Amino acid sequence: QVQLVESGGGSVQAGDSLRLSCVASGRITSYAMGWFRQAPGKEREFVVVTSWNGASTYYADAVRGRFTFSRDNAKSAIFLQMNSLKPEDTAVYYCVADSNPGVVPTKNALGYDSWGQGTQVTVSS
Repeated sequence: QVQLVESGGGSVQAGDSLRLSCVASGRITSYAMGWFRQAPGKEREFVVVTSWNGASTYYADAVRGRFTFSRDNAKSAIFLQMNSLKPEDTAVYYCVADSNPGVVPTKNALGYDSWGQGTQVTVSS
């Protein structure tokens, strides 16, 4: 397992952009990685997940076309570029890592054994 630290959250207006970053304490080349989020009063949901080799990346329908995932294994970091933000994107965003991934990354939060502390994203209308 690795320790994960997110940054880049904040309060913005609808239509603005934010870029979240997550740095791991060790190498992530063999890890499936992703982002989840949890809005107040709602269950945690997947935003984007990617396989360990980057061959497969899956976005939630709610963010596809607006959010872009990227990964820099040399820096043990992943990123989430969020454009055209909406009030419904307001949530705590978590960076996740799966140390024992399959060929296809899981969209189930239980499949990830490392979680960051979360970073708050607030979008006002």
